[in-house]
Amino acid sequence: MSQPINAEELTVGKKAAIRLTVNGKSYELEIEPSRRLVDVLRCDLDLTGTKISCGVGRCGACMVLLDGKPFNSCLTMAYQCEGMRIETIEGIENKEITNAFLEEGALQCGYCTPGMVISLQGELEKNSHPTEEELKECLTGNICRCTGYGGIQRVLKRLEEERRKQ
Repeated sequence: MSQPINAEELTVGKKAAIRLTVNGKSYELEIEPSRRLVDVLRCDLDLTGTKISCGVGRCGACMVLLDGKPFNSCLTMAYQCEGMRIETIEGIENKEITNAFLEEGALQCGYCTPGMVISLQGELEKNSHPTEEELKECLTGNICRCTGYGGIQRVLKRLEEERRKQ
């Protein structure tokens, strides 16, 4: 396993070599130290499902899983992810979550949906039988600007009920 890159060793104008595993595929990239993870995902790897919205970590549209934990990729510098496993919405194969969003009508404009799916995936990886309250808590970093939370609340109730039956 590679060593994390020390921020003090980074120099403006000098590129840093990083290795990432994104959605199960390995990448070796040379990047400017000032580049955010969201920009590398969207521009270098063409994974545009990760959205840029507020750019300051308030809305959760840019959420990705770093080694299984949800992080705002707009607040994460790409060099900090050296050697990490990253999952984006393109890599999520959990049909339980995506089907719940589709079938409960929890998609308005859909811009916030990838971040919410990622946050829920992170919670379900950590806790296989979460309560509805725990699912609500894991979405506190995600904002739907369409204000259509009724569908999203039905998704949480459905996921909790389906997990309880397992």
